[in-house]
Amino acid sequence: MEGKVANPTPRNRERVWEWVKSIGLALLLAIGIRTAVVEAFVIPSGSMEPTLEIGDRVLGNKFWFWFAEPHRRDIVIFSPPTSAELAAGALIKRVIAVEGDVVEVRDDQVFVNGKPVIEPYVKERPQYILPPTRVPQGTLFVLGDNRNASYDSHVWGFVPRSNLKAKAFARYWPLNRIGLLQ
Repeated sequence: MEGKVANPTPRNRERVWEWVKSIGLALLLAIGIRTAVVEAFVIPSGSMEPTLEIGDRVLGNKFWFWFAEPHRRDIVIFSPPTSAELAAGALIKRVIAVEGDVVEVRDDQVFVNGKPVIEPYVKERPQYILPPTRVPQGTLFVLGDNRNASYDSHVWGFVPRSNLKAKAFARYWPLNRIGLLQ
């Protein structure tokens, strides 16, 4: 009986085939979900402190903007505009103004349409000036919550809406800071 390999039984072949189908389906679902539904992102810098810290991990809803327009205060993940001259694959910032709004920074305060923006989430008030600027159609004005240490729209301008990748909605790491983002 040396050198003989037992023929697999039809029942064993069925089990193996069921495993192969299950694993294949799981992989297809995982790839589909990551591509179209939810993606995880790691925070690489302190530009969104104190809301998000370096190393935090967040989930981004990739289909949100298929059904809804971006709103002021949304935390968005986007490809940097060409004016930012960055090679980064994705940035995360807070929407401050949407198309048609007039945004201004003066007296350590952000104004949208002439009204001061209440910002309990910022690390410190902005120490720069931005003259009144109308947000063009199809774009957003975004700032990091760490106003004075964020490379954002006050430096490189507007984000085309088409650059949006996802709306950040939850932090899942570290475990002691898990929760929804606001």
